[in-house]
Amino acid sequence: MQGDASDTVLVVGAGPAGLSAAASIAAAGFRPVVVEKEDVLGGAPILSGYAKLVPSGEWAKDAIGRMVARVEQDASTTVFKGTKVTGFEGEPGDFTATLSNGEHVKAGAAILATGFTHFDSINKPEWGFGTYEDVLTTTQMEQMVAGGKIFCPSDGRVPERVAILLCVGSRDRQIGREWCSKICCTVSTNLAMEIKELSPTTDVFIYYMDIRTFGLYEDKFYWKSQEEFKTKFVKARIAEVTTSGDGRLLVKGEDTLVKRPIVIPFDIVVHAIGMDPNEDNPEISKVFGVGLEKHGFIDRAEFYTSTCGTTRRGVFAAGSCYAPETIDDSISQGHAAAARAIAELHALARKKAG
Repeated sequence: MQGDASDTVLVVGAGPAGLSAAASIAAAGFRPVVVEKEDVLGGAPILSGYAKLVPSGEWAKDAIGRMVARVEQDASTTVFKGTKVTGFEGEPGDFTATLSNGEHVKAGAAILATGFTHFDSINKPEWGFGTYEDVLTTTQMEQMVAGGKIFCPSDGRVPERVAILLCVGSRDRQIGREWCSKICCTVSTNLAMEIKELSPTTDVFIYYMDIRTFGLYEDKFYWKSQEEFKTKFVKARIAEVTTSGDGRLLVKGEDTLVKRPIVIPFDIVVHAIGMDPNEDNPEISKVFGVGLEKHGFIDRAEFYTSTCGTTRRGVFAAGSCYAPETIDDSISQGHAAAARAIAELHALARKKAG
């Protein structure tokens, strides 16, 4: 049996939100127990090989790597990798978590930082993913950027033209994805600039319904990608991606500004994939006794007086397990969830003391 419930917080998931939560708990003099289902810490930025992060421009392996090191090197923090929580019983101040490795953890509160699942472009087959080698996702393209060379996977040639298709798995009622994934527009404009930096002769086109580079991202990414890196933006409705006789890809659809059909050849087509609810959410909901909202993300408690809450008292949450979220905001929410958990333990201790 691991730990004393009164000073221990269970953190489930070790992406940006979970790492920041664990660091804050430790800094406050409490003991975080981190349970991560993968064999490495860092979440999607590390597991999916992200390149430069938005908006800092720092390489993911460096920025998130510092967060991982801070948690792994802290003497008060216990980390379980390759492990899931299979049972969670008790009440606030006195929970017992059963782990898949047979361990039991006593904790006064829990924080779910279980993240999201990238949309699988196989669910959008008309846009060519899984059929043509040179149709990639943004995560695959980021891995290419991180490798330092832009090339067509089919034959290794330097692409003359790259198309990035926005809202793949987002804002699409036909496939049950009614939500905006919040960060894809900005990530795609950033990716366009990264492609151009590595391959100055490559022209990059972004096909969009709307552009949502919100807040300060508008100037730093949307305008900069056009004015300094010559990214071409085309407002269009894409019907399909096929191939031409010479092996290049054909993007077919309608230019919705001028109301005319388009058929344009490209060497690489990139799907800007959205953020789905974590595929494990039904299991997480059952184990922790928390609700899911209608799309399958973790359901929020009343926000204004129960920030970072869930439908079960003593179980908090942070980051993209709630909804599509940026890395920076996920980190902030991790700190906030830690504060809520610690406040709960203090309140319970005062009540117990009479």
